[in-house]
Amino acid sequence: MINSLYKNGFRGDFFCGFKGDFPPWAISAVDNQSIKWKGAKSMTINEGLLVHFLPLQVGCHLANYKADFMLGLIEGAGSEVEGIAYFDPDIIVKCKWEFYEKWMDYGVALVHEVTSNDMPASHPVRKGWEEVAEKCNLGINRSLTSYINSGFCGVSKKNYEFLVLWSFLTEVAIKDYRVDATQFMPNDRTHLFFACDQDALNVAAMCTSAELSEIGPEGMDFTYGGWTMSHAIGSPKPWKKKFLLSALKGEPPSLADKGFWQNAETPIPAYSSFLVKNKQMQISMASFLGRFYRKY
Repeated sequence: MINSLYKNGFRGDFFCGFKGDFPPWAISAVDNQSIKWKGAKSMTINEGLLVHFLPLQVGCHLANYKADFMLGLIEGAGSEVEGIAYFDPDIIVKCKWEFYEKWMDYGVALVHEVTSNDMPASHPVRKGWEEVAEKCNLGINRSLTSYINSGFCGVSKKNYEFLVLWSFLTEVAIKDYRVDATQFMPNDRTHLFFACDQDALNVAAMCTSAELSEIGPEGMDFTYGGWTMSHAIGSPKPWKKKFLLSALKGEPPSLADKGFWQNAETPIPAYSSFLVKNKQMQISMASFLGRFYRKY
């Protein structure tokens, strides 16, 4: 993620919320009391790029902490920024960072899901969300027809209220709709908050007065033709996948798999050069097999 951002022109502060131990490549990070976050450590990766590690002492699954994390940054450690973009850690950026800055200026930057992307205003889940909004005394400000993925969200400071609303609705889902906040997707799709953070974001998008700027599922390489980012949803992740074995099962490498290993070495050497080259060779061979044999 960080490597792909740097290669595409990002210069600035990258805030990494984490639980547990530091990654091996971050052992040189030093305490930074100037960051308004208890226990923060920082390290300079290359000229113009600072990574700040922010320990998170929360009981919920981190997916359900996204809105609060972004709010905490804008109100504290990142209070001087003009905008903030959240990325799931299994996303690779593919286009120039300046595009993201412009995108966020147009409105809250969002990307559609591939599953249930076609979600018209009459969809039963969306009608249920309208009832949630009514109970919370929220108005419906727009008729959306697509389901939005919560793996990425870009918000300029002028659209701060969107994050407040997303945070509020996540809390409503947990407290009033009996979502187990410690779990990732603990319910099935008949539940109004099957994917708590993602569904809360979708309700917020229906109710917010902020402008939105949406890209289809190609925005995360869920379908071909995308150019903004790749999102490695599902399992196994690119760093765990055995590419040749998967190819023999009819599952060739995805765009996200390829993007991960293309960005695994510099400027942060997350893996040895030998391992990176080996994985890239496996991907080339598995992609060749995929031309002739795949499940679908």
